[in-house]
Amino acid sequence: MRRTRNVKIVATLGPASDTYDTIHALHMAGADVFRLNMSHGTHDEIREKHKIIRQIEEDTGGSICILADLQGPKLRVGVFANEDGEMLEEGAKFRMDLDSTAGDATRVNLPHPEIFAALEPGASLLVNDGKIRLKVDSCGPEFAECTVIAGGMISNRKGVNVPDVVLPLAALSDKDRKDLEFACDLGVDWLALSFVQRADDVLEASDMANGRAAILSKIEKPAAVANFDEILAVSDGIMVARGDLGVELPVQNVPPIQKRLVRKCRREAKPVIVATQMMESMIESPVPTRAEVSDVATAIYEGADGVMLSAESAAGAYPVEAVTTMNNVATEVELDPTYRQIIEASRETAGITISDGIVAAAREIAEKTEIKAICCFSQSGTTALLTARERPRVPILVMTPLRRTARRLTMSWGTNCVMTEKMDRFKLAVVASARAATRQGYAESTDQIVVTAGVPFNVPGSTNILRVAPCDERMIFNADPE
Repeated sequence: MRRTRNVKIVATLGPASDTYDTIHALHMAGADVFRLNMSHGTHDEIREKHKIIRQIEEDTGGSICILADLQGPKLRVGVFANEDGEMLEEGAKFRMDLDSTAGDATRVNLPHPEIFAALEPGASLLVNDGKIRLKVDSCGPEFAECTVIAGGMISNRKGVNVPDVVLPLAALSDKDRKDLEFACDLGVDWLALSFVQRADDVLEASDMANGRAAILSKIEKPAAVANFDEILAVSDGIMVARGDLGVELPVQNVPPIQKRLVRKCRREAKPVIVATQMMESMIESPVPTRAEVSDVATAIYEGADGVMLSAESAAGAYPVEAVTTMNNVATEVELDPTYRQIIEASRETAGITISDGIVAAAREIAEKTEIKAICCFSQSGTTALLTARERPRVPILVMTPLRRTARRLTMSWGTNCVMTEKMDRFKLAVVASARAATRQGYAESTDQIVVTAGVPFNVPGSTNILRVAPCDERMIFNADPE
């Protein structure tokens, strides 16, 4: 399916989008990637959604990317004797401890000794998405005596955030390890890793996945922002998870962080998804707010590879409308001349290799002549990612013999993946590219395309050849009869 925009749309599936008809409608409306949230639903329910997506992929003839989002450790308070909870007043004292006794207005159980082990006086504890803010006055291995800085109603099992310290917790809980194995065996393309604090968290997940799925690190904690360069180096992609970031950091810090992370990901040729609260009002409304439209547009202007819908498509009343609206916003933004100016002004290259030079030259040639498309042969996906980093003005056709590569690359900016046979000669690759460009409607037989590849074939990361070729394959053979 040919899209009219380059940025990709990620749609989360849930109770509002769990049938063939709805998921098919989401895909036709613009969803390129489907997110399966491992925090909700049984393995059987997730397996059924995966089966439906793959059936839609077969029925529509394209490549659809599937992202499984691991839950990560969940830090929550215990329960209260009063089932309605307790009101914490500003300035009051409140204790959290390991005592499993039901809580009251003065204390509650926090069954996470690892939090107490990391706390120091002056640290903050945030409860219920940051609505309640506590300051630690004193602490020990089993308790934290706090002052209420921002009060509110606290009730059973509300979430706790600890923004000021790096917690001695792995990103993968026991549940996550089971979910990871299940998702990889199922055949998902990407794994989103929650609670990332350091590069080692990513390496553990990557070792477990062992190449069966690519790793998308979710940046949702201050520690992840501080260690971002190291995390990016070992990740296959990044999700800027602004929900938790906005809880653990001052909200005014999030927009500049988003811009910096997006730009760094693009420089390293790794896909980056901007997520959370993009069109949240569409959970209940058929139209978004103007501010939400501007938020989506901003992420696109920044050069993000994708923008994501969460509850809007998973549990909202208007899932298809939400995808349609996001698709329309993306299309309109990319038609704006200012979009091109911003994208081209922010172009950076991390290194200077032969591959970097080849894809840069392909983009330069395509933009300064009448070239209709850049066709890149990619076994591992490296050539396609480098080409996407250039953000060319012409379409990118990714020719690959591997369905796994085509699906993973569907998350990347501007990629249009075409399945092809394995090639051992560059001339045959050029012919296949010309055929794909004309059959897919990107060019006419009288047009020209740019073809890039690595020779010898099937060697990852070896892009070393570029050719400007006619789309008429007879001319290709006449020019190169061998």
